[in-house]
Amino acid sequence: MMRCPNCQSKDLGKIGAEQYYCWGCFIELTAVDGKLALSQIEEDGSLTSLDDLFEDEDLQMPM
Repeated sequence: MMRCPNCQSKDLGKIGAEQYYCWGCFIELTAVDGKLALSQIEEDGSLTSLDDLFEDEDLQMPM
C-alpha cells in the first residue's frame, strides 16, 4: 500500500491517471517514471514543487 512520503498517511485519493491527493497533509502526488513528484496546491490553484524537500529514496514508488 502506498503512503504519503510527507506525513506517512495511507489516506490517498486518486484524482487522475497516476495522480493522487493526500488527505492527511493536502498535497498532490504524481507518479513519473517510478518516482513521486510532490506538489503543494496554492490558493490560486497553481502547484509548487516540494521535491527538493525529500531525498530520492523517499520519493520511490512502492513495488
